[in-house]
Amino acid sequence: MEAANRAALANAIEMLWNRFLPEMRARVSILEAAATSFAAGSLTLPQQKAANAAAHKLAGGLGTFGLTKGTVLARELEIMYSQEDGPDPTAGNRLQFITAELRTIIEDRK
Repeated sequence: MEAANRAALANAIEMLWNRFLPEMRARVSILEAAATSFAAGSLTLPQQKAANAAAHKLAGGLGTFGLTKGTVLARELEIMYSQEDGPDPTAGNRLQFITAELRTIIEDRK
């Protein structure tokens, strides 16, 4: 690929990133709220479903931008929130850790 084409592609990817960044941040906020509620023992079914959907969408979106670690972490959350009874009762720390990692991956993307 020629240098001009590489530069145009990089520019297009950056424009897409900036376009979708607010949505990705909003999805992480949903996951943060769900993790906080889970830790407090007050996760509702609508929160669980919203967290599952947010994790699913993040997994795909982050993969599109080559953030493989983010995809893997988001998929882990998706699986945890997809359980009928919610995440395992001992998963509170893991939920918060993964969510914090996702926030860092998104905010630190270069």
